[in-house]
Amino acid sequence: SAERIRDELVKIFLSPNRVRGWDLLDESGLLKAILPEIEPMKGCAQPEQFHPEGDVFQHTRLMLELLPENVSVPLVFSVILHDVAKPVTSHVDPTGRIRFNEHDKIGAEMTEQIMERLRFSRAEIDATVEMVRQHMVFKDVPKMRVAKLKRFMARPTFEEELELHRVDCESSHGMLDNYKFLQGKREEFANEPIIPPPLVRGEDLIALGMKPGPQFGEILEAVETRQLEGALKDREEALEFVKREFVRSKE
Repeated sequence: SAERIRDELVKIFLSPNRVRGWDLLDESGLLKAILPEIEPMKGCAQPEQFHPEGDVFQHTRLMLELLPENVSVPLVFSVILHDVAKPVTSHVDPTGRIRFNEHDKIGAEMTEQIMERLRFSRAEIDATVEMVRQHMVFKDVPKMRVAKLKRFMARPTFEEELELHRVDCESSHGMLDNYKFLQGKREEFANEPIIPPPLVRGEDLIALGMKPGPQFGEILEAVETRQLEGALKDREEALEFVKREFVRSKE
């Protein structure tokens, strides 16, 4: 049954000897039978300047080697499946560089289908899919505004995504700049809740004479953005901001 196969895969990949398990599954032909989406990774070339380690299959195996002994189901399966869409998205652009456009988005869809087929729990599927979907965002973190960065880091899967990012980098180009940047930000934000309690709520907008509707979400997000960036310090400042930017504009 799918459930039994899933349980055996989980035992293998949660084991500290997971790479030996990966190799035995591959050599026996079981990997191809159980996870046929993995087979096309073999021979799927990657740009050498970013991936001197070899094709997508070799890259994935090396990532498994670099994981710590104790891992969760979402972390180890996000490693196995984060590049599952590279073979189906691979193409060479006019400059001659290999590209994998939207492999993160398509990979997330494929991950969901694979894990549903193997009867993983909804929580495990959702976490793994989110990690696969977000894994390319890490290249952009130094350019993010503070509010966007805090929201990104506040998501429940962030800590394990950071570990996925680390082994992704260490198994390829070796550049850990963004990993170290995020470690620094984690320490910087550690003294207070990364997403603090809101300064303004929906009932405050109603008290200002506004009618509930789609604009409420936009206003509350605008307040939160300025709160996260340190531009609004307290409730009074936030209410003044709302009155100035949203209430008076309607008069």
